[in-house]
Amino acid sequence: MYLVWALIVPATLLVLAPLSWVAGIVAGGLLYAACVAILVASAATIEVSDDTLRAGRARIPLAMLGMAEKFTGDEAVLERGQRLDARAWLLIRGWIKPVVKIPVLDPADPAPYWLLSTRRPAGLLKAINERVSEGDR
Repeated sequence: MYLVWALIVPATLLVLAPLSWVAGIVAGGLLYAACVAILVASAATIEVSDDTLRAGRARIPLAMLGMAEKFTGDEAVLERGQRLDARAWLLIRGWIKPVVKIPVLDPADPAPYWLLSTRRPAGLLKAINERVSEGDR
């Protein structure tokens, strides 16, 4: 997305070139910086605390979760596609391939599992499974 938004620089330069090349370069740079700031501010984050998993705006108590599994490569593609349950809660970003699947144990919850895309599936898996297994003791 950062590369796509970088196209705002030449577009602004083309619009402002008849007035001033310097104004076009400065305005293009400022607009690109604003776009990057918006992308960073709106990025979905995944956080595991002592008792809660937060993915984007959603939260769920770790006591309601089973042991997580990570999927990479072709397995991740299958989890996001052919094996996907339509009731699952998803936080998927198309440019991030690995996913972590976390079963939801609450019978009242309509989602059978959460499927989260992450650049660090091993770290997320470890953080969730350590806290879930601590809760079993």
